[in-house]
Amino acid sequence: MAGIHNEGDYLVDPDEVDLGLDSVFIEAARPPSPEATFSIFQGLHKEFRIRLVGSHPLWGHHLWNSALSVASYLEQHPSLFHNKNILELGAGGALPSLVAAESGARKVVITDYPDPDLIQNIECNVEENVDVARKGNVAVQGYVWGHSIHPLLASLQNESNSNEDLFDLIILSDLIFNHSQHDSLFKTCRLALKPSPNASTFPSNDDATEASSPTSVLEPSLLVFYTHHRPHLAHRDMEFFEKARDQGWHCVEVVTQKFDPMFPEDPGEEEVRATVHGWLLTRSSR
Repeated sequence: MAGIHNEGDYLVDPDEVDLGLDSVFIEAARPPSPEATFSIFQGLHKEFRIRLVGSHPLWGHHLWNSALSVASYLEQHPSLFHNKNILELGAGGALPSLVAAESGARKVVITDYPDPDLIQNIECNVEENVDVARKGNVAVQGYVWGHSIHPLLASLQNESNSNEDLFDLIILSDLIFNHSQHDSLFKTCRLALKPSPNASTFPSNDDATEASSPTSVLEPSLLVFYTHHRPHLAHRDMEFFEKARDQGWHCVEVVTQKFDPMFPEDPGEEEVRATVHGWLLTRSSR
């Protein structure tokens, strides 16, 4: 989960702290991180053991509820990623990417802020959780949102068809709280996602606690999952979708799922802080 900033045990209001990724690491080098921790995700077909850095100013030491929700959603909707190119931004422990890699994605490019601790941790999770026969389908890179996508596309290594050198699905898990980075996220997604050839059928949210029933999604898509960790700033989170619609994205909510809140002592309504929302975004042209 790149781009998040902490102060003590609370998420910091972005109106008080600059959350721009380029400014996060200007401070003096921090002391060595505490020992890594591990979390377990029991998937439909296998168990994933996710290594998390011991501590990090970008909160890579948590397995976020949104990542759990995305992973479950992918397992229930394999048409989103099977034999397709997948990009995850701000991946943290990279659980959604690992699920896609293990379940038949053509290529998975996993990214987070280019900090050695974060990138090496993702590499450890690929080594631990991806079958040796599939490891060649996974690339791990440091990447800053809004920058050139050429390094991301280089990992796809397909010279026969230019559209195959773009992504079918881009995953954003618990990123939109970082309001100053909405435009940068959209820039990367707009450039890296394949153009949409046809109209698609969208999943509906018929069950408030489960992912929607399986529906074929043919269009290149974004999966945007999030929690309103600061309920008083929920309207700022939702500006992401206002911008999306203004830029021609079709947005539909496909998941509403309850968890225990990530930070029980934080202020704000607990039910809001315990709820993960998942949206599917598509657009008709780049």
